[in-house]
Amino acid sequence: MDDFQKAEARARELRRELAHHNYRYYVLDSPEISDAQYDKLMRELQALEEKHPSLATPDSPTQRVGGAAVDEFGEVVHRVPMLSLANIFDDEGLVEFDERIRKLLGIPNVTYVCEPKLDGLAISLRYEKGVFVQGATRGDGTTGEDVTANLRTIRSLPMELLPQDGVKVPGLLEVRGEVFIRKVDFQKLNEKREEEGEPLFANPRNAAAGSLRQLDPKMTASRPLSIYLYECVPGDGVPDFKSHIEKLEYLKTLGLPINRYVRAEGIDGVRKAHDDSLKGRHELPFEVDGMVVKVDDEDQRRRLGQVSKSPRWAVAYKFPPEEESTLVEDIGIQVGRTGALTPVAHLKPVKVGGVTVARATLHNEDELRRKDVRRGDTVFVRRAGDVIPEIVSVVPSKRPADSKPFEFPKHCPVCGAVAVKDEDGAIIRCTGASCPAQLVEKIRHFASRIAMDIEGLGDKLAAQLVATGSVKTFADLYALTREKLLTLERMGDKSADNLLASIEGSKQTTQRRFLYALGIRHVGDATAKALAEAFPDVKQLFTASLEDITRVKDVGPVMAQVIYSFFQEPQNREAVQALLEAGVKPEPPQVATGGPFVGKTVVLTGAMTGMTREQAKEEVERRGGKVAGSVSRKTDFLVAGDDAGSKLKKAQELGVRILDEQAFLQLLQGNARG
Repeated sequence: MDDFQKAEARARELRRELAHHNYRYYVLDSPEISDAQYDKLMRELQALEEKHPSLATPDSPTQRVGGAAVDEFGEVVHRVPMLSLANIFDDEGLVEFDERIRKLLGIPNVTYVCEPKLDGLAISLRYEKGVFVQGATRGDGTTGEDVTANLRTIRSLPMELLPQDGVKVPGLLEVRGEVFIRKVDFQKLNEKREEEGEPLFANPRNAAAGSLRQLDPKMTASRPLSIYLYECVPGDGVPDFKSHIEKLEYLKTLGLPINRYVRAEGIDGVRKAHDDSLKGRHELPFEVDGMVVKVDDEDQRRRLGQVSKSPRWAVAYKFPPEEESTLVEDIGIQVGRTGALTPVAHLKPVKVGGVTVARATLHNEDELRRKDVRRGDTVFVRRAGDVIPEIVSVVPSKRPADSKPFEFPKHCPVCGAVAVKDEDGAIIRCTGASCPAQLVEKIRHFASRIAMDIEGLGDKLAAQLVATGSVKTFADLYALTREKLLTLERMGDKSADNLLASIEGSKQTTQRRFLYALGIRHVGDATAKALAEAFPDVKQLFTASLEDITRVKDVGPVMAQVIYSFFQEPQNREAVQALLEAGVKPEPPQVATGGPFVGKTVVLTGAMTGMTREQAKEEVERRGGKVAGSVSRKTDFLVAGDDAGSKLKKAQELGVRILDEQAFLQLLQGNARG
């Protein structure tokens, strides 16, 4: 057995072992090893995959951080339609439901299964030979959206089934369930968003649905999603179940996470289960807005069938909302790290559902106007989804005579820069490049690899530099001294010297990197490239008109307005000028007129030793080439580094010219940059 075969076998073993420990930790809440031991196994697998990239399979635990972003979700047609539940709200509705079931079946009593009704997003999962291959939202019940990449980031969802007690893995298993966020995770998520000045999620369901439908799986991976499964459809190797409970236990034996449930005999059993659920709703670790009541017997379900898009054999017994009235003592504006201005109502403390509520988010200016919330108002407050306080409505009859509508600020309350609305008109953001509320995130972005590429300046160091007052603007980075750096935590002589060298080296940069580093909203790497080509000198943007910017390739009216507003803000022009005076020299783009890369499409794959993937991309583009992400018949060169995988194979099949790293570097060196 050669080295690669040994690595492949060990990687397979590590994936199985990590999947087992994920199941013990996230599903059973009964870990068998410490976090440190788990991390050690993960690091070993990561090392193997870095050495042999072809081992980084989609089902690997290392891939849960998310793959590449997509332009849009594909469609998935459900093999069996996903139904939605009809609602009932009181005992009268329950009696009617039970009577209808008994009459249709012609029996005196029915056995039900009662489950907490999760406030999340319904999904369908497909496993083939025990391996997770596809996941989709419910959509319209017949066709949903393909969110496979995002579902892979959920740690409680096994990428490979883990059968127990001798259960055979089915050839095809399609299961349905709910993606949700636990209460404690939702609270932490909103606390983080509040710190960053992002609008708070109104409830866990909105947060779960929004997270699962992110086009960038890395964003989904940053959200604490969980999943419970409660249904499966007939498939190759799936047993014929006699009861719903038998089905749930089967899913459990495959290592799939299922929700708690109780068997209820007749309507009196359901009443007791509902009373118990209502009393214990706040003790549950996840959000519920009711209880699902289902007929247990599978044959009875088939006989009952469905009406429209809802099954006759199940219903959602909704809980009543919890509301209280209180006084709005003040309305304030919070500014976060992304510059979002969020209105927050400060309330006279009141208990809602057993929790004291003193603040409620008003989300954005439009929401504030729609509800017309003012200082001194008496309002009804609901713990939306039992977690986030939400102002439901105002009591106009109790409004003070001298009440005035709240005036949303036109300037940032922290730094005074102009505040402008996003393109969708929902969020108002500060445009200040040196706004203290945004500074940590802006410094981190400024120093990132595809911006100014200051190695060693990450989140923690950026936070330290801002917290100690060492850095208040971008230009302050270039005034840092060895003595000042050595006063910071965990900063030794060598680290300080390396950081200072990296900062000094970043002064020689390109106009493209420089514009991207400024952190202008909507200006990504591609837009920065187009702007650099249109405005080789950054100072040209100081005097460029809105029309000038709109004429730039791929810059639409909305984006142009954002860029124009950025350079019209005096604070931002001062920040750019200070960087130039500190010695930063953005090099204008150089147009290649000849050479092997002009007009060519290049694909990069595998690991390179002489430069990073980003550097290689930049060098190709400087020479008039285009770097694509996938191999096609239009590909001119494939640059294959170590452990090149499927792209190399496809290039060979299509007859694409293949360059190893040495040949690629020789082509670069033989072609002048200008």
